[in-house]
Amino acid sequence: MKLFKFASIDVGSNAIRLLFTNVFETPKGPIFRKLSLVRVPIRLGEDAFIHGKIGEEKSDQLIKTMRSFKHLMNVHQVLDYRAYATSAMREASNSPFIISEIKGYADIDLEIIGGEQEADTISFEDLPDFMPHIDGAVFIDVGGGSTELTYIKNAKKVDAISLKIGTVRLLHDAVDSSLWEQMKEWFHKHNLLDSGTPILGTGGNINKILKVLRKQQNDYFINTEDLAAFKAELDAVDYDERITRFVLNPDRADVIIPASQIFLTAADWLGAKQIYIPKVGLSDGIARALYKKCKSL
Repeated sequence: MKLFKFASIDVGSNAIRLLFTNVFETPKGPIFRKLSLVRVPIRLGEDAFIHGKIGEEKSDQLIKTMRSFKHLMNVHQVLDYRAYATSAMREASNSPFIISEIKGYADIDLEIIGGEQEADTISFEDLPDFMPHIDGAVFIDVGGGSTELTYIKNAKKVDAISLKIGTVRLLHDAVDSSLWEQMKEWFHKHNLLDSGTPILGTGGNINKILKVLRKQQNDYFINTEDLAAFKAELDAVDYDERITRFVLNPDRADVIIPASQIFLTAADWLGAKQIYIPKVGLSDGIARALYKKCKSL
């Protein structure tokens, strides 16, 4: 059996992630297995969305993180890697300088990708085996700086949109109301309003919510009414109690509320009763792209 090992780096607005993925080639096709995930809570969006640039302290943290990621990739002897930066780095005026510093100090090539490329990378067509067959669905990836929506029909992408509606932005009241209308209009454009079209939810917040709300270990969905009740519980307690009662990391305990609101708003407009959670994200999409690239050489 042939084995490939890849590394995926996701420089997000709320955290930086490094995912190692093993790919096993079998007669039935490739099998992707997550080997290890490292997550470093650096909230780049707090600087980028409020001040328009990433400050010296967070820039230094980011560069040190990338240097450590480089050492880990060397130890793991990965075949290839790819590093993507999303919303915060897209907007920070000093991104070119930071990218240059990362290349110089960590020897990592960091690429800033657009919202549609981010959506395309996340919403791959090959869903995990535990997911049911779904003819049509809306992929919703909620991040710190943006939300990516992708309409999938018969396992093919119909359309995608990236909106500057993110959890860190919402925490700082940095989301214009017109963006919510833009989301609703996008649903209307594809005749999705009140259609009952299911949601495929991705991102760290919805994955954490699944862990809290799942009734059985093999559940891969949550009911929207359960999510609404959970959000009410979160709203009813302060930040410190959220951390202890729901076993949340400090950098998760605040953004989980606006993340819940984004999913609930979309579900209300779609008429969706359930949110399916394939437990994938940008890093998983990068791994699949790296495998395709490797096989095409």
